[in-house]
Amino acid sequence: MPTETERMVAGEPYDPTDPALVADRERARDLTRRYNGTSGAERERRTDLLRELFDAVGEDPVVQPSLRCDYGYNVAVGDDFFANYGCVLLDACPITFGDRCMLGPGVHVYAVTHPIDPDERATGRERGRPVTVGDDAWIGGRAVLNPGVTVGDEAVVASGAVVTKDVPARTVVGGNPARVIREIE
Repeated sequence: MPTETERMVAGEPYDPTDPALVADRERARDLTRRYNGTSGAERERRTDLLRELFDAVGEDPVVQPSLRCDYGYNVAVGDDFFANYGCVLLDACPITFGDRCMLGPGVHVYAVTHPIDPDERATGRERGRPVTVGDDAWIGGRAVLNPGVTVGDEAVVASGAVVTKDVPARTVVGGNPARVIREIE
């Protein structure tokens, strides 16, 4: 029988009150607290903490505090990843960023959701869907990426956009819900 952690990562309904998951979230809170308490002069320490928190970390990551995440071990960032202040990564399922991705301040990425049906929601079970961001993508400040979306390579998500559907490569999207504004030549 799969564990609640295995169910969560697989995108199946899971119980977030499972003791193992509670302990994993506490671990992530401890690591992010330590990370958020570092200064810019402690770049090597910051990178070491990210490597302990995240599943995979490429070369030269820059993540401005404060950072928040649920588990951390479902987050992978490529080379030259940059996240500005106040980013939130709710990583019940994998959240993957390619190389040279940039996140503006206050970007939220949600790889978890609650059931729409109120009876099912009352059970307290949750479900996740992976979020993937391709290489050279730029996610503007206060944008939200919802469960299950993929942002293509070299795409731009405008500030404040709410992304509910996949974003094609080399496009600019904006609005709520986000729509293609233009293609990048």
